[in-house]
Amino acid sequence: MSVHTQVERLDHLGVIAGVIQDLGLVEFIDNRIPGDSREGISCGEAVAGMIINGLGFSDCPLTLTPQFFENKALSKLFRPGVNAENFNRFKLGRALDDCHAYGCDLLFAEASVQICQKEAIDTKFNSLDTTAFALTGEYESDSDEHTIEITHGYSKDHRPDLKQVVLEIMCSHDGGIPVVSKAWNGNASDTKIFRERAKALADSFKAAETPRYLIADSKLYDKQTIEQGLCLIPFIARIPGTIMLENTTIESALQKPMKEWTLLDEKHRFYTFNLQHYGLQQRWMVVHSQERQNKAENMVEVRCKKEREKIEKALKTLSAEEFSCPHDAKGALKRCFSKSKFYEVLEGTIEEEKKYESKGRPKQESLYKLVYRITGIVQECQAVREEAIIQSSCFIVGTTIPQKELSDAEVILAYKNQNNTVERGFRFLKDLLMFTSSLFVKKTERIMGLLMVMTLALLIYSNSTKAAS
Repeated sequence: MSVHTQVERLDHLGVIAGVIQDLGLVEFIDNRIPGDSREGISCGEAVAGMIINGLGFSDCPLTLTPQFFENKALSKLFRPGVNAENFNRFKLGRALDDCHAYGCDLLFAEASVQICQKEAIDTKFNSLDTTAFALTGEYESDSDEHTIEITHGYSKDHRPDLKQVVLEIMCSHDGGIPVVSKAWNGNASDTKIFRERAKALADSFKAAETPRYLIADSKLYDKQTIEQGLCLIPFIARIPGTIMLENTTIESALQKPMKEWTLLDEKHRFYTFNLQHYGLQQRWMVVHSQERQNKAENMVEVRCKKEREKIEKALKTLSAEEFSCPHDAKGALKRCFSKSKFYEVLEGTIEEEKKYESKGRPKQESLYKLVYRITGIVQECQAVREEAIIQSSCFIVGTTIPQKELSDAEVILAYKNQNNTVERGFRFLKDLLMFTSSLFVKKTERIMGLLMVMTLALLIYSNSTKAAS
């Protein structure tokens, strides 16, 4: 009697499927998006399949999801009766359409709230940021108010030649769990996105039983954003360098004796100012970073080198010019240094020359006119260079949170923790190999659904990592 043996693999996918089942994600989606009984899998299972494919860290794009699941134990990952062919591109595309029809932002927000409550996620600190995903090809769209526009915009990936879509995410500092996800037009600015988010969060943050804080970069700190909703939210943000008060505050801090600064750690120290700006009572912490100073030294070195080369070229050209009087020559030399920041003229030497009107050897009675040439010696302004380095080594973290709730050090650490939450989340999303080939996604609505599924994958991954730690 022959025995037929079939080997099916689980690998780490069993852990992912277990987390999805424990969180009740499939049932959650199916309760909101009813499926067709004639189809082999539901919308929730299709979304779970895309998440498992993505977190499988394979090089298998969504178009080849059936091949990805061919040798997997689908009865364990999903349920008995599910087969690999159920995850074909037509079903996955319809699932993305259904998610868009329900509302990708709403579906993710509802799922995140339920999961955060179930897993007791602390949402006290929330980091907000955006990233852009470059896309190729042409995309169809139904063009309604709920559909984004895939278009050219400021490229954070340095690919201005490609159209893109912008993704906004807000993550809790407790495990980096994403709590908000929203797709935006490819040319949407961070300032506009943050302004709309501040409006949307104002009521919920104010009504929260426990304090909730919003943390973001300098694009959050905008006068109009503050007036339209941010004034109602306790926030932590970097103060933009375009504000004059930012520069003068840093200068004031640098004039203070070093012993008056507070040591945060071996690489950071800070000085605090209490002030009022844009109608809000705030604390501004001027933070000096040794890492930023090292970068500033290299940056200023490059700037000095370029500026010196430019000045020396201008001086070479100037030395060949003729002037009718010393005053004109000195004026031209002064103009050479008018835009120079790091260099000044140490000495200008003027040479007088007789220029005869006739050619050949001049006679004693030959007519001539006096012309003047000038040369200069360049000197670096060391004090200006050092000031530029130390100025670039500092930045300001501002907050409206009272001192009794968060100390100065806690505010700075909360701001710095963005790198371990939302920025880490963006790095993770861009490393998901399953999304490197989404050519079958020809509709803008499906791109929006795909971005939501990607963020759900981040939610599942972050939650499982938090549980493991």
